[in-house]
Amino acid sequence: MIKPGSGEYIEADGIRTYFVHRGSGPALVLLHGQPPGGSVHVVWHRNIEAIADAGFSVYAFDSVGFGRSDHDPNDYSRDRRVRHALAFIDAMGLDHYSMWGMSDGSNLACRIALRDSRVERMVLQASGSLSPRPPVRDEAAERAAAEERAGFVPSLENARTYLQHSLVNQAAITDELVEEMFAMSSGRNLESHQRRQALPNPPIYDELKALTVPVMLMWGANDSPMRGLLLFQKIPGAELHIFDKCGHWIEIDQTERVHALVTDFLTADQRFPTRATAAL
Repeated sequence: MIKPGSGEYIEADGIRTYFVHRGSGPALVLLHGQPPGGSVHVVWHRNIEAIADAGFSVYAFDSVGFGRSDHDPNDYSRDRRVRHALAFIDAMGLDHYSMWGMSDGSNLACRIALRDSRVERMVLQASGSLSPRPPVRDEAAERAAAEERAGFVPSLENARTYLQHSLVNQAAITDELVEEMFAMSSGRNLESHQRRQALPNPPIYDELKALTVPVMLMWGANDSPMRGLLLFQKIPGAELHIFDKCGHWIEIDQTERVHALVTDFLTADQRFPTRATAAL
């Protein structure tokens, strides 16, 4: 496992940007979401080396205002994160690349793919900010989750509790992960987190019909899977995988199965798969 803080730094769009690069082969850019402490080592610690070992050049970076990267105190918007991501991709010199977005990182991935012809494929994972709302939903549970996220106060205890609510695989919640989440959610990152919670979330799902690259969706059965199905219906040629006994952090709850699916999807010859499947 990659030691937190052992990555590199590069300037991208005026932001000193922390990143980890492993492997060689087709480029895959990982986009973390925006839970408290969202960052390279909190979100992708189980995945970077495994996907790199499967034959990919993996780039994982802390988005502007997250983790070990610098902040832009004048702009906490998704558009700012998109501009930063594109600048990072340019700085890495990538002529072609695929993306894997976790939660809100999937929202960013779609915004990037709609404007950048270098994108080849996308893996989108459990994005409530991207998917339509189902007509029937547990509003009390959604409200409680939103309040927990918005009201998060950094501490080791709260970091562990947040992870316990997010993951079905409780054995994956190590002391090291709790400590990194606490560190990455504290100080200036807490201020950024609070500022982002107050921003509007205009939907873009009706724009997704313009996507022209293969897309694989992954969703946990314990994480409002109907939203995954509704998003699947918005994206032409997409495929959807729903995992039993799985929450929001699919890359941790179902690590081995996820790696198999992601590597197969990224190397498949079929350009527009259309079958929805469930991994039980």
